[in-house]
Amino acid sequence: MQLELVYNKKIFSLFAALFLTAIAFAFYTDEYIIAAVPFVLLFFYWSWYQRETVFLLLLLSLSFSTEFNFTPSLGTDLPDEPLMLLVSFLSILYWYYHPKVMGKKQLIHPILLLLIIIFCWSLVATAFSGNFIVSLKYVLAKTWYIGAFVIAPLLFFVNEKNIKTAAAVIVFSLVAVALITLFRHYQYVFRFAYINEALYPFFRNHVNYSAMLVCSIPLLIAFYSGAKKQIQKYLLISCVLIVLAALFFSFSRGAWLALIAGLTVYWLIKKKILVYSYVFIIVVLMMVISWLRYNDNYLNYSNDFKTTIFHKNFSEHLIATYKLKDVSTAERFYRWVAGVRMIKDEPLVGYGPGTFYEHYKEYAIPTFKTWVSDNPEHSTVHNYFLFTIIEQGVPALIFLLLLFGSLLYYAQKIVHQSKNNFTRISATAIAVMVVMIIVVNFLSDLIETDKIGSLFFLCIATLVVLDIKTRNEKSNLSPHI
Repeated sequence: MQLELVYNKKIFSLFAALFLTAIAFAFYTDEYIIAAVPFVLLFFYWSWYQRETVFLLLLLSLSFSTEFNFTPSLGTDLPDEPLMLLVSFLSILYWYYHPKVMGKKQLIHPILLLLIIIFCWSLVATAFSGNFIVSLKYVLAKTWYIGAFVIAPLLFFVNEKNIKTAAAVIVFSLVAVALITLFRHYQYVFRFAYINEALYPFFRNHVNYSAMLVCSIPLLIAFYSGAKKQIQKYLLISCVLIVLAALFFSFSRGAWLALIAGLTVYWLIKKKILVYSYVFIIVVLMMVISWLRYNDNYLNYSNDFKTTIFHKNFSEHLIATYKLKDVSTAERFYRWVAGVRMIKDEPLVGYGPGTFYEHYKEYAIPTFKTWVSDNPEHSTVHNYFLFTIIEQGVPALIFLLLLFGSLLYYAQKIVHQSKNNFTRISATAIAVMVVMIIVVNFLSDLIETDKIGSLFFLCIATLVVLDIKTRNEKSNLSPHI
């Protein structure tokens, strides 16, 4: 005890001296930001001994974070992206000093190996990129996403309690944002045209918001399945109703479709045909694409520039979608056609991560053009799978499809092999979330965002942990996870 007291006094003295020195330099140079340096170091010192708390703070911040631009070309998400950097750094540093915390079963798990291959291929694509700096930024961002949402959970999810705590923090923050948004949207009489205003500053648009909302539903149902007290069940039912209401008033067709797809997953897992269904859908989509390209059949679906408009009334919006006259749907076709035409010129390594906007317009076909095709926001192709093959080539898409397939395979395998109720429920919830993420990313490219990207990587880490737990159960070992 005495040694600990002496040690703490030394640390206090060190920080006190550092603070006084920083204050002196701040006054001397008139650069008062220098005075913040000791507090930053003190926070880092605290974070080293409270790694789990910092990780939970990161998860709590996901729903509340907002985009912030320092310059027109340099932006970040606050506060979650700085926290990602911190959590990544702390986790990698801790792993370096305590290498045994990451077991061999984790390091050589097929899911993680696929993730490593995908990351390494992005390095190859970056090396051949037409804009190396932009692609390098992409790779760096991917690094701290993996560090914060894969490596950190592998270290933190050592028991069921920690997994439940992490999921509860994510759900709590999202339900809180949903309540705030519903209240704000109510002031606009829940009109479709004002949903993005109600979301500010937490989400860029209703697509990101609805995607995260729909992914929270399997978590809430998982909590309900494991709840033992009646009051907990009533609370969880209330949360589900809040999320469903928020999802309805998000007016996002993709998220609604994801919810319907997610509802089928439990039955597919029960029948052991989840992976077969995934492969079947890929084959069907390949056949549809081939048919559209045959004799340029896709040209039959070009739009009328004058009739593709943005509808402020959601019922008109849905009707326009059905008739292919909604501007967002028509603009997707414009970019998808351009994107598919881009592939033939750079099929192996793509154009480089983050460079779609620089190249796609020269491949676009005027007959698909809409009045928003100028794209001042520099948004991308609105299909993550097409986005991947354009920017990183055919191998990248193959690796991505294999990763999604492996996640579904292991989730189904765990459900049928594990004897632990928590493990089975968790694996089912993850399978549902993965299918939902696949669906929303067919109409958007959200894995590169802090909202859905974080959930995707957390699914990867959690599934690895659950699979190792299931293996230990089968080997009659301790169910330590």
